[in-house]
Amino acid sequence: MMEKTYAAITGVQGWTPDYVLTNKELEGMVATTDEWITSRTGIRERRILKGKDLGTSVRGIEAVNALLAKTDTDPLDIDLLICATVTPDMMFPDTGNLIGHATGLKNAYCFDLSAACSGFLYALTTGAKFIESGTHKKVIVVGADKMSSILDYTDRTTCVLFGDGAGAVLLEPTSEPFGVMDTLLKSDGAGAQYLHQKAGGSMRPATIETIINREHFVYQNGKPVFKAAVSGMTDVVKQVMERNDMSISDVAWLTPHQANQRIIESVASMTGFPMERVMVNIHRYGNTTAATLPLCLSDYEPQLRKGDNLILTAFGGGFTWGAVYVKWAYDGKG
Repeated sequence: MMEKTYAAITGVQGWTPDYVLTNKELEGMVATTDEWITSRTGIRERRILKGKDLGTSVRGIEAVNALLAKTDTDPLDIDLLICATVTPDMMFPDTGNLIGHATGLKNAYCFDLSAACSGFLYALTTGAKFIESGTHKKVIVVGADKMSSILDYTDRTTCVLFGDGAGAVLLEPTSEPFGVMDTLLKSDGAGAQYLHQKAGGSMRPATIETIINREHFVYQNGKPVFKAAVSGMTDVVKQVMERNDMSISDVAWLTPHQANQRIIESVASMTGFPMERVMVNIHRYGNTTAATLPLCLSDYEPQLRKGDNLILTAFGGGFTWGAVYVKWAYDGKG
């Protein structure tokens, strides 16, 4: 009988830009208040990448370089890099290719994966399969987005929610039962009407009309998205726990997508998790789309211990959603 191979997370690294966009500053840009934003979203500030010709790859490069240094990994040993993003530097080449080139991954092939806020879960699951198959030994999964590039800063319903950021994890094989243990991913294109970017693709290429109509920015209908996010994440978390015979006491951390504090609290309540065992950093970064989950793992890494059970869950535009059960493979360093 062949020994099972698991895909273990052996390192994690987050990166955010230096510029901090506070709620106070947003008060001078749109008709809103710090109290309104904080009470409804939990967000106090978000990071924004400033500068000419700086795209999502900038954040991915910083995160990957730091991850390689932190884990003492030779760039030439990386077999594959997957970049989850909905804000690529350009339509092609892939942002993953640009990251791989800039970080010296000369023996890796690199590609992008687009699943909105669930992108990191989709990419993590994909990367894990390459490890589990035995064909790859070192895989980097990046979640990175420059949401400021597709935000309408005259639309107070969306511009207060998002920020820029990136995070990356290293996956390596192990015969011990640690790493990505189970995954459940979902999608439903019926949700496209509620959360989308209308123009810029092949259906509505850029024209003077699409620009004047501000169709290249994020559009969100908040109420149906909120409802679907809470029910979707709650459902998949419960399913993953049930099929792995896990109780609340068996899980060290629930790691939810950082979209809205109220969504996080609702999912925690409906799944039975006390908030002290729920990873939360939305107050610092806002919604960084594909970067929220690796940023959470990076921020909480010092508290993680080998053998800790984590349930990661996310919900994104389209709709996409899912949950991944990870058994942590090493003791975090404080």
